[in-house]
Amino acid sequence: MKTIARTIALTVFLGAPLCAAAATSQTYQVTQRYALGGLGSWDYLTLDPSTHNLFIARDDRLTVVDTSNGKIVGEIPGMEHAHGVAVIPKPHRAYATSGHGNFVSVIDLDTLKVTGKIAVNGKNPDAIIYDSASRHVLTMNGDSNSISVIDPDSGKELKTIALEGNPEFAASDGAGNVYVNLEDKGELAHIDINAGVVKHNWSLAPCEGPTGLALDSAHKRLFSVCANGWLIVTDANDGHQVAKIQVGKKPDAVAYDTQTQTIFSPGREGVLNVIHQDDADHYTPVATVPTMKYARTLALDPASHNLYLVGAKNAERGQPVSGFTMLVVGAH
Repeated sequence: MKTIARTIALTVFLGAPLCAAAATSQTYQVTQRYALGGLGSWDYLTLDPSTHNLFIARDDRLTVVDTSNGKIVGEIPGMEHAHGVAVIPKPHRAYATSGHGNFVSVIDLDTLKVTGKIAVNGKNPDAIIYDSASRHVLTMNGDSNSISVIDPDSGKELKTIALEGNPEFAASDGAGNVYVNLEDKGELAHIDINAGVVKHNWSLAPCEGPTGLALDSAHKRLFSVCANGWLIVTDANDGHQVAKIQVGKKPDAVAYDTQTQTIFSPGREGVLNVIHQDDADHYTPVATVPTMKYARTLALDPASHNLYLVGAKNAERGQPVSGFTMLVVGAH
């Protein structure tokens, strides 16, 4: 989660055909802006689909927002530089990383109360996901180049998996494969989560600083967004690069809408790049949506197809955050 530069105009490489008629029939735009206010930086956004509550990691707490009306429904304290949240449908719990405390908070999603803490051996747990295949919670440990594997039932860390670089966001295919961007290496790691071993490290060149990662399970395609303004499409079967698309610089998340076959990349200078997947190997930019400065993370509601982003009037390093705002982007 670093600072940014200018937004770049969208350009597609590898000869993608201009066949995105289905996507261009819709216009994406900011439909709502909700002033949330409050001090503190922020990181990942996570949506609980069952309640439509949006969890915002805000340093010393989690801010929970009702996306239907933009109202804050709760503040969950006790975090130590919160990074991300993973939601588990059954039981209805969430797990939140505290990078400075090296622990994961367990949250009851019905009461929005912390019910426990799980210490991890990894340093600076950052991104966090739930792997449905192993039924484990996985934290990406930014300062120890590792993944912590947590058993939600016992509330304990089972083991760590060593990586060859600094992990950013991760994705699971629900079939035993986990993928994670290695930010300092410009690579994508493929992990056999059941065996607990790294099977491959695939190059993402010309990507520098890969952060957000999304998976298209149907076509076995991985979408990595990079600090230097690239979106790299990788074949999850063998790691070969399928496409590279220019997007706004310094994105920190990416989302893939399986129903509309659309990819969304938010750049920190205030633009959301919208890219249509024409087929598994071809991609067409369809829109650049003005959002808000610093809005570089997002969450997608797969039911409504709305996207939620947060930005601020000021969020420069060393200065207090001001004008913190949630944006809703929808298609019309």
